[in-house]
Amino acid sequence: MPINENKTRRAVLQGVTALGATALWPRFAYGQDRLRTGTQLRPFPIARNGESVDQIRRIRTNDRVVALTFDDGPHAVLTPQVLDILAGRGIRASFFVIGNRVVRAPGLVARIARQGHEIGNHTWSHPHMSQLSDHAILDEIDTTARAVEMATGFSPVIMRPPYGEFDRRQSRMLRLARNLPTVLWSVDPQDWRRPGGWAISDHILTNTNPGAVILSHDIVDDTVRNLPRVLDGLSAQGYRFVTISELLGWPAWNQRRDMTAVPIG
Repeated sequence: MPINENKTRRAVLQGVTALGATALWPRFAYGQDRLRTGTQLRPFPIARNGESVDQIRRIRTNDRVVALTFDDGPHAVLTPQVLDILAGRGIRASFFVIGNRVVRAPGLVARIARQGHEIGNHTWSHPHMSQLSDHAILDEIDTTARAVEMATGFSPVIMRPPYGEFDRRQSRMLRLARNLPTVLWSVDPQDWRRPGGWAISDHILTNTNPGAVILSHDIVDDTVRNLPRVLDGLSAQGYRFVTISELLGWPAWNQRRDMTAVPIG
């Protein structure tokens, strides 16, 4: 993404989703207690085709499978609409949630998990991760992980950085420290720009390829209104929808609960 475009994206999304780390939830050193008991990190899984999983944009495959992802929720009004649309078609997706929104709507987050969708970590306060220290990054990740665990009983096993700002060194750090891959995307309709519902759906329908990771936001009303067109159009092209973990050939996210942490520094 060009630098000037990324700055525009920052300005738009900051006004919508960067709610700030509030006193709604205490900070946790997630996993440190487990580490002191002698629990070992389980081997970090690889993608089904052996690709590196430090950063994931798509998976090379001939299978007509795609992962539909939603960022920046949960949204009290729009996320339930997304869930209803997906349920009506028997489709699973992946939701990258913001921690300080999770604690405002734990029941909605629990519903996302209960309906078979994957929940990913999208940080606590939607910051610019490129400007944070490793300790601050882990604080954002850990506090969100605990919020999701309190709402669902399970911790996310994937992370997406806000704005896609995360270099490979940071991704490697996160993998080594928290066993979390960095999930980016290969199809971006830029729905955050509010280009209109048809423009959003047209971009997805014409740019999706096997193994794609599709970025969208369940806080954008045009995205939600045109979601049936996207789902039906891709289904007509022979695509099957899977979660990120399924796309990678991993066990379901809620079957990998024993993720542990190691200290940094």
